[in-house]
Amino acid sequence: MTPFNEDSVRGYLHAPKHPGNLGLVLTHGAGGNAKMHLLVLLAEAFCDAGYHVLRCDMAFRQRRPSGPPSPASAANDRASLCEAVTAMHRILQGGRVILGGQSYGGRQSTILASEQPGLVEALLLLSYPLHAPGKPDKPRTAHFPALRTPSLFVHGSNDPFGMIDEMTEALKLIPARHELIEVAGAGHDLGGSKFALAGTVVEKLGALAAAKSEHHA
Repeated sequence: MTPFNEDSVRGYLHAPKHPGNLGLVLTHGAGGNAKMHLLVLLAEAFCDAGYHVLRCDMAFRQRRPSGPPSPASAANDRASLCEAVTAMHRILQGGRVILGGQSYGGRQSTILASEQPGLVEALLLLSYPLHAPGKPDKPRTAHFPALRTPSLFVHGSNDPFGMIDEMTEALKLIPARHELIEVAGAGHDLGGSKFALAGTVVEKLGALAAAKSEHHA
């Protein structure tokens, strides 16, 4: 793992010993950064599976080390993710790129993919913030019907940003192939440094990306 600083992309790059043709861009939630334990654990698991992995800070986190993003920063945050995807394409010199994020980062990733179909092969959404805690009447799903990218959602059964039954119902709005992995007993951080499903996530996400490639072959 090495620090990555290229143009406006900031983060950490994991290079596999035996690289394949897949890259993963991972980003953080509203209160975190690219050093989150969950992202590090997943980056190491994907790297072991032959992926190049770039853990990156979104634009709002590059501007200040702490504090949540403002609604006005969302477009810039999506632009920073798009630039990270472009950087990964340069690293791979071809190949396929997957985009993933935790909470706010996942939400911005899904919006970006709905705005730019075909930008990435698949999406990894960790603790998607379906709604603010206590506000299930205001779901963050307006863009779901426009999402054409295969998506893997990983969600804790005790996540106050959306219960499993709420997630299951909301995901019916997505026309693309998608799957939901429930992490029993976990909250919004999915268990943080104790997250134990990395291998399953690698396997299922790889299958989603491969299925899309076969469909377009």
